[in-house]
Amino acid sequence: MFYSFHYDRDVHRVQLVRNIGAVDGSPALGSQEWETVRRNSQQAVVNWIDKQMAYKRAVVVLIGQQTANRPWVKYEIEKAWNSKKPLVGVHIHGLSSMGLADTKGANPFDAVAGVTGVPVFDPTKHDYLGRIDTKATYAYLAANLPSWVDQARARA
Repeated sequence: MFYSFHYDRDVHRVQLVRNIGAVDGSPALGSQEWETVRRNSQQAVVNWIDKQMAYKRAVVVLIGQQTANRPWVKYEIEKAWNSKKPLVGVHIHGLSSMGLADTKGANPFDAVAGVTGVPVFDPTKHDYLGRIDTKATYAYLAANLPSWVDQARARA
C-alpha cells in the first residue's frame, strides 16, 4: 500500500494507521528524510513518489483537514489514477494527534480533474455528547481498514 497524506499536519495520525498493521504500507518517512527529499528539487520529490508507488497494489489517501489542498497529494492521486492503481480515501481527522482530534477535511478526489468514483470512508465515532471519540474511531478504523482497501477502485 502507498499512503498519501499531508505530512506536516497528519504524520502522527498516519503512524496510528500504520500501527494497525492490517494493511502493509509504504515505509514511514521520517521528517529528516522528507526534508532532505523535498529540499533537493521538485523532480526529486516526483522521482521519490514514483519509485515508492511503482510496485504498490493500491493507493490509500489518508484525509485530514488540509489534505485536499496539498499539491503532492494531488500529484499522487493523479499518478495513481493515470497508472490505473486502485484508489481509496479514508478520513483520519477523528484519530488522536498529540491528544486532539481535528475537523473533517474536504474530499481530495474532488480537487483532481477527471478522478471520479473513488470510495471514501469515514471511521469517525462520537460520544454521547457529540464529541469525537478518538479511541472508538481508532477501533472502528482498525476493524474496517482491510475491507475498505479491498474496495479501492482502479480506473478501467
